[in-house]
Amino acid sequence: MTHYYDELETQDTQTRQEALIKAVAAQVAHAKNNTVAYGKIFADIKPDELTSVGAIAQLPLTRKSALIELQAAAKPFGGLAAVRPPELTHIFASPGPIYEPGSKRKDFWRFSRALYATGFRKGELVHNCFSYHFVPAGLMLESGAHALECAVIPAGVGQTELQVQTIADLRPDGYVGTPSFLKIILEKADDMGADVSSMKKALVSGEALPPPLREGFKKRGIQVLQCYATADLGVIAYETEAMEGLVIDEGVYVEIVRPGTGEPVADGEVGEVVVTSLNPDYPLIRFATGDLSAIMAGTSPCGRTNRRIKGWMGRADQTAKVRGMFIHPEQVDKVIKRHPEINKARLMVDWIDESDSITLQYETTSHSDALDSAIANSIRDICKVRGNAQVMGLGSLPNDGKVIDDIRKYD
Repeated sequence: MTHYYDELETQDTQTRQEALIKAVAAQVAHAKNNTVAYGKIFADIKPDELTSVGAIAQLPLTRKSALIELQAAAKPFGGLAAVRPPELTHIFASPGPIYEPGSKRKDFWRFSRALYATGFRKGELVHNCFSYHFVPAGLMLESGAHALECAVIPAGVGQTELQVQTIADLRPDGYVGTPSFLKIILEKADDMGADVSSMKKALVSGEALPPPLREGFKKRGIQVLQCYATADLGVIAYETEAMEGLVIDEGVYVEIVRPGTGEPVADGEVGEVVVTSLNPDYPLIRFATGDLSAIMAGTSPCGRTNRRIKGWMGRADQTAKVRGMFIHPEQVDKVIKRHPEINKARLMVDWIDESDSITLQYETTSHSDALDSAIANSIRDICKVRGNAQVMGLGSLPNDGKVIDDIRKYD
């Protein structure tokens, strides 16, 4: 059984670079000819002149933060998608709302490579605890597992006791989902006296994997690796058994740029992750994710030769990723406007008890427990994650323009 998914993972660095430049040029030509938005954005661009890294760096950015506005003007995908029925199979609704397409293309989000690096193989059973409700996360992992010819338990989120019972009954080989939910399942299994030891590996994403949490899984006999992915782009980079940074996926072209610009920074310098997807159905080109990371020096000890990033290192804007879901300032504004009693507020994002926690801190002259409960319900309805409300003294919130304040620290 080969250690690598395919020969692309160990190809010569120069060969890969040349192939990627040609692929980006071809993708620009395809997008220009087959999408409304890029037909306008690239009206004056000549794809056959994109023959270097420097030339690609001159292309305009498309910002994730602009998708809501783009899609409002041209539903559902802002004119950025090249796929249409009958090849179009899904329209997903991520928080924002932001709509993403799915198509008949095998392994549309390219998760099979990350799953393979985690140790999943043909014929195995995968317990999938990513959400299948509106967002693409569940199907993103499922399509990758099916590309590896693995069977999938579409478990989704919640119903912890049923999760434990199903794992104990069906004996899956591994887990995919957020690390915090895996911890919850394992602790519930302890409470129930259930045997969930069949799971020996896990691919996690959507939130941080601090070393103490990973070590706790290891003590239970589960090797946990992580990947960096978004609903728009699919897998951007994935961890290998070396656990030294994340190897960039073979199906994307990644740049790290100075936040607020499209100018690439030197390797090792922290900047915004900009990705060009080579998926012809949804050809996002120089897509500015709003995430921060940095290119690592050298290649992975695992033998894969593609470049590596240090992983998620924060946000270049105020959008926060909480339990696998993006929360945008526009959503927080909707929560606030739903409750006219609120004079001023900000959403605090923290890491508590090895899990993401969100609290809307707010000022008001008419506080009540009922208002706290109503705000918490609004957070769940609008942001699609559970959160709390906390009243603050009048004039206590800073006047710094922040709508979302991410104060997470991982020990």
